Amino acid sequence: MTLTPDIAAPPWAADRRHALSPRHTATDGRAAALRRAARLDALLEDPYDPGSEHGFAAFLAADRERRPVLSAERLLAEAGLAAEFVPARHGGGLTRADLLMKVLRPVFRRDVALGFAGGVTSLFAASAVWAAGTDAQQRAVARLLLGGGRTTVVHPGLAPAGGVRREEVTARRTADDTGMLVSGGKDVIIDAARADVYVVHARTAETGPRTHSVLLLDRAQLPGASLERLPRVATEGMRGAVFSGLRFTRCPVPDEALVGRPGDGAQLALRMNQVNRCLVAGAATAALDPVLRAAVHTATDGRPGPPARRWHRPLAGVFTDLLVCDALATVCLRAVGLLPDRAHAPTVAATYTVPALLTDALEELSGVLGTQGGGGDLLHGILAKLVRDLPAAGLGRDGAAACQAVIVPQLGALAQQSWLMEEEPPAELFRGRADLPPLDHGALAFAGGGDFLAAALTGAAERLGCSRRVGGRSALLADLAEAFLAELRLLREQCALLPEQFGEAMSGPAACALSDRYGLLAAAAAVLAVWEGQEGDDPFLADPGWVVLALSRLGRRLGLALPDVPGDCATGVLDELLRRHREGRGLDLDAVELTL
Repeated sequence: MTLTPDIAAPPWAADRRHALSPRHTATDGRAAALRRAARLDALLEDPYDPGSEHGFAAFLAADRERRPVLSAERLLAEAGLAAEFVPARHGGGLTRADLLMKVLRPVFRRDVALGFAGGVTSLFAASAVWAAGTDAQQRAVARLLLGGGRTTVVHPGLAPAGGVRREEVTARRTADDTGMLVSGGKDVIIDAARADVYVVHARTAETGPRTHSVLLLDRAQLPGASLERLPRVATEGMRGAVFSGLRFTRCPVPDEALVGRPGDGAQLALRMNQVNRCLVAGAATAALDPVLRAAVHTATDGRPGPPARRWHRPLAGVFTDLLVCDALATVCLRAVGLLPDRAHAPTVAATYTVPALLTDALEELSGVLGTQGGGGDLLHGILAKLVRDLPAAGLGRDGAAACQAVIVPQLGALAQQSWLMEEEPPAELFRGRADLPPLDHGALAFAGGGDFLAAALTGAAERLGCSRRVGGRSALLADLAEAFLAELRLLREQCALLPEQFGEAMSGPAACALSDRYGLLAAAAAVLAVWEGQEGDDPFLADPGWVVLALSRLGRRLGLALPDVPGDCATGVLDELLRRHREGRGLDLDAVELTL
């Protein structure tokens, strides 16, 4: 298949497409990814500069006017961001998912919609091709992205429970069996109007587990009369993104458009979504950076020194939650490369647990900003925009429900075959500077692969239990870890009773509560594992104080009876937050210097 975009590549694409991620990045590690992120951050300039066309004021204005910030999109294209979404074997810079998350954070810190318009949408579409496409399909998509083109994905429409299917795209064999005819459509697709290539999940069978297949369609090669591009659709969130629809009418498609085998669509979607959704959740943690900084500024009245005591708990708590989100997302994205056959359940859990923590954090920060009222229209606008944008990016209730529907049917098997029985994962999974294998989309498994985070929690609790006699924070950490391990034992007992067949018992509130608890246990395991994996170069992360506060907040969400957190733990976390705020450093595990 030859992809020939009908929109000419922009003039900057040919000579600068590798500016951000040159071909030799296959062996780059964490330091190289952070350098690329820093360069991108500098190119996007100070987001607080009211005169910057890439600043918060510009994105808020674009949001009000429901238009993309084309200058920022052009800058990302000139910087070569698209190369980050193309595997290194095809001339791009994609090696590991956790490193890609780091590169994307400067973009998501400024605007979630820009993250999608800047290339994440193309990655979502291309990932199925990286996993199951032919060599020719992969090379064609790589050339398209590296040359400045866009792809988008047409997901299957979901019907309400017991309802009729809607927004369906179907593909049927032609009468002479020389190809397929694609019909139907979908009304809300991000970048449908601007994409050169569509990755379409089409229904190719009426019943059974293999009803959908994936098709790679080049817009330039489709007969004009068989494809209608529908008007733009207004959305509540991500107003700067371009959502519109597509309608196919007996559109002829050759057999070579098929990605993978007939009927592979559902499996490909489930396998790729674990990476794509977790990647967005992890990158979106950076979007809370300006909101937390605004809360610090408001709580301190812009003066040096600590805020009033009543703000200590929410500020230190939200900062800790951001570290929890980063730990969970990072560990899971590292696992998809190192443990592709064991990463599915924890990674899907991260895709709804991280957004839930971010949403709670926004609510907690709104109390600081709303009460004090000193944040200014810009900072309050950022908060309000983010509240709208997260659900539109799949990081809200609908996205959580979709992920939990994938997790709940796995809980019974995990309880019976994995929890408290599985061996711990390799220690390098949790060491930030350890070199890991590149991401292989084709090796990712769906379900049945165990739970490496539950195994890590078991191991950490056992080791900490041996150090309880030391007393102090070591004994406190041991008690906290044991409480989470006891919760895992209880969850195991309850999940082992789940029926094997999907039904009301696996789709109601009780099942959702089980999946919520599982996600919080996964987060606690990630925090303990990341802390144990510290290599001594960051005194704050090596200290157990932030871990104690993190576990206590997670435990409170689980309703666990836990010991009180020593005051110096919260004070130490708050001091670190104030230091990073003062020095302009990131509020994640990397704490890199930012452009402010």
